[in-house]
Amino acid sequence: MDKLAIDKFKNDIRFRHKIAHIEKIPGKKAIYMNLDEVNPKIAKYLEKNNIKLYKHQATAFKKIKNKKNIIITTPTASGKTLAFNLPILETMLKDKKATAMYIYPAKALSNDQLNILKELEKELEIEIKPATYDGDTPKNKKYGIRQNSRIILTNPYQIHHILSWHHQWKGFYSNLKYIVIDEAHYYKGIFGSNVAYLIRRLRRIAKFYGSSPQFILSSATLANPLELANKLVGENFYLIDKDTSPSGEKDFILYNPFYKNLKKNKGNNNSQLNSQNRTESIGNIKDLEDKFIEDTIANNNENNWTKITDGLSIHQETEMIFLYLLLKDIQTLCFTVSRKIAELIAMWAKKDMKNYKKPLAEKITAYRAGYLANERREIENGLKSRKYLGVTCTNALELGINIGSLDAVIISGYPGTMISTWQQAGRAGRGNQKSIIILLAFENQLDQYFMKNPEFFFDKPHENAIIDLNNKMIIKSHLLCAANEIPITAAEVNEIFKCDETLLDKAIESYDLIKNKREQYIYPHDDEASFKHSLDQLSNDSFKVMSNGKLLENMEIGQVYREAHEGAVLINKGETYIVDSVNLKSKYVNVYKQAVEYHTIVLKDVDIKIKSKIKKEKIGNFTVYFGELEVSEDYHKYKKMHFSKSLGTFTLDLPPLRFKTKGIWFTISNKIKEHLEDKFDEDNVFAGGLHGVEHGLIGLFPLHVMCDRFDIGGLSTNYHEDTQEATIFIYDAYEGGIGICEKAIEVFNQLVQSTKDLIDNCQCDSGCPSCIYSPKCGNENKPLHKDATRNILNFIQNEIDTAEQENILDKIHLEDNYNKINNKINNKINNKINNSINNSINNNFNNRISNNKVNNSINNNTNNTNNNFNNIMGNNEISNNNKINNKNNIENEEKTNNTEYNIQTKLKEALKFYKDKNYTFAKDLLIDILNYDKNNSDSWYLLGAILNEQGDENGALKFLKKSIIIDPANEKAHELIDIIKNQSIRK
Repeated sequence: MDKLAIDKFKNDIRFRHKIAHIEKIPGKKAIYMNLDEVNPKIAKYLEKNNIKLYKHQATAFKKIKNKKNIIITTPTASGKTLAFNLPILETMLKDKKATAMYIYPAKALSNDQLNILKELEKELEIEIKPATYDGDTPKNKKYGIRQNSRIILTNPYQIHHILSWHHQWKGFYSNLKYIVIDEAHYYKGIFGSNVAYLIRRLRRIAKFYGSSPQFILSSATLANPLELANKLVGENFYLIDKDTSPSGEKDFILYNPFYKNLKKNKGNNNSQLNSQNRTESIGNIKDLEDKFIEDTIANNNENNWTKITDGLSIHQETEMIFLYLLLKDIQTLCFTVSRKIAELIAMWAKKDMKNYKKPLAEKITAYRAGYLANERREIENGLKSRKYLGVTCTNALELGINIGSLDAVIISGYPGTMISTWQQAGRAGRGNQKSIIILLAFENQLDQYFMKNPEFFFDKPHENAIIDLNNKMIIKSHLLCAANEIPITAAEVNEIFKCDETLLDKAIESYDLIKNKREQYIYPHDDEASFKHSLDQLSNDSFKVMSNGKLLENMEIGQVYREAHEGAVLINKGETYIVDSVNLKSKYVNVYKQAVEYHTIVLKDVDIKIKSKIKKEKIGNFTVYFGELEVSEDYHKYKKMHFSKSLGTFTLDLPPLRFKTKGIWFTISNKIKEHLEDKFDEDNVFAGGLHGVEHGLIGLFPLHVMCDRFDIGGLSTNYHEDTQEATIFIYDAYEGGIGICEKAIEVFNQLVQSTKDLIDNCQCDSGCPSCIYSPKCGNENKPLHKDATRNILNFIQNEIDTAEQENILDKIHLEDNYNKINNKINNKINNKINNSINNSINNNFNNRISNNKVNNSINNNTNNTNNNFNNIMGNNEISNNNKINNKNNIENEEKTNNTEYNIQTKLKEALKFYKDKNYTFAKDLLIDILNYDKNNSDSWYLLGAILNEQGDENGALKFLKKSIIIDPANEKAHELIDIIKNQSIRK
């Protein structure tokens, strides 16, 4: 593989017309740092293996030695593992009893790290006996591991169940010096909130045995690493986030299969592939070359372009690119959205490769969770040795499993978070060689938004990982587990769980806890509390899905209602099953295997009651509320679907699913309804607009808050009895809430702007999956009205922006007034000083006249001499002052020129953002310019133009008039004012 092969893809006629954007990520050189003091064995190991520590590794080493909790957030393959392994092993070389616990979210990571530790143990000649301790560990080995291993590698699920057996681990816990939590970004949402309390239980056990371990967290790049670390562990941390490892140049390509392209006008389209014949080979790839007449970037906005996909599904398109790269000898990892798709693409690629280079077919395989451990190890090693040239996988290989570095990464569909995207992209890059990353877009809001807004994608900071420590169901679950492990006091409950005795009183009433004479709370049952409380879900209503007496999987009740109701098609490990019956009392779902060509979607009605208002947030002139909600979801029907065709609708007999949660809501005034009904003479126009806003906001929620769109629910209604107005609700789809919607208030303005941009830029006429359709809508995406959606979003944005505009004007007027007042004060001070000086000079002059009359004749000669001397000195001073003034003038001129250059540069950038309809970025730049120069007429004009585009004509006129006051010759401002006035007259 060479650099030329990498570059060929983006220029190939078969693909280039669908490339929406190419971001060139430059390579960088390593920055190294030496360690001052290090154990001789560590020093020898580094020297023998020719290892020079990067600066971030050396920094981590030093901070760990200084007893600091640290979190490292450098990218994949930047050497985070070595950064914490070395100081931990140095401690173990000194302290022969010291122990450490390594916590990983996946078993595969534990096994990978185990091999590294065994190698280090051998090289450093230290006895640590590292071992994994999880569900796969043989029973006959567990005792020996507990007694002898100094480093235990495990996962949260195992810790959850073994904490109550802490007496078996007395020696280990008594000497516990370090707890490592790898892939810390993985701990978010429900799972993260549960693990946060699990870690507090672990700390409590360690404290019971007299130890206070130091924490080391390793994570992908996050927007809030210190907040995550603090919430996850409950202690303060030092952040190491500057990557100093080397990397090669990368091309990151945004590829949009749903592109706009001008086709040959031949009445039929023989050039398209037959999408019905997927079981056959896709044929010779080169046959596709004649398909296109004229190509363009995928996000071209001209009206005469139509959306096509060449007859290929997104997964077929992925396979075609996968094959192309393999045929160029480019080792490629292809990330897919599911296990089934990973298997399908690998199967198709192996079959089609036999038509081109048969030997390469054996170098293609799939990788996913569910494979046996030895099978996964064989594929991981095969990637490192290049036995495998192409591997399709799920996000299982996103985590830090050691597979070496590859030439290319395909990401088929946006993974849901920027963190996952960059983790997957980080797999590309072998040493300093060039590599390529290709992100293929699906036809949903998020993917298409990135295709049309590449600068947002590459400039976007990584998301906030949300952990909610206030969910009462989670707190209660871990309180019972903690009491089962060691009797707990009210003081401990307050310290660990931050709750009062009310929760304890309720637990006693329900006989979940009892209180002994020592004022301790004890778990009174013979079973293990941990087995009643899952780390992955809130509800304890866990259902068993059974097929012919065999357990397929466990589900919580909400998932049963959505995916495993009677008649539902359930997919498990690529096989389809039909749900025969659901027993809500015994919590069993019975299914039978059957291959079918249809899938099912469930329909529901949602009702919401506002229980309490927690927060009222004023965003500009728009108000958003946050509070506790009671949600009722009535799953009343389901449909059988063959692709997009309905095969029939069937009724369900399920009691409504009721739960309390937290969410946001806002109201839309009746004036907007009247305006829309006057403007569009159609039925349900207002309801369709509200529904579209709800779908659009939910669709782009994960753009701003780290979550899945299925983590949130929504409701829009023309009238809600609690608000007395049309209302849109968005809520956490879990009992008690998990903090997602509360975080959304902070980014509500950006959420509205991005949703508005998405809908404005979508080329469909009345709504589509790329803008306002939702795959999870319980009302069959009815009613929806795209134009009404756009109008309501314009109203919300204007309400937010109006206050922003007023703040800008107020700020500038305040500066004007300040300058005027300041000038008046300065003038008064200067006048007083000048008067004082003049009076002093006059007095002195008069005194000198009266005193000198007698001596005039004597001093005439002397005065003449002095006058000559003063004239000479005065001329010299004038000459020096002129030099100084000239120098100052040159410096001031340079400063002025630099400022003018910066202003012109920003103005050009703002104009580009304006043309691309990225109004938020444009406004930010224009405000910066006006802070420098409030008399910049062009900036006022462009602000007015933006407001006009956003539908705020009054605000636009205000800014345009300001532009003309500053520069009466600004023709553009005059023209736009005339256009706005003419529009108003027509209306």
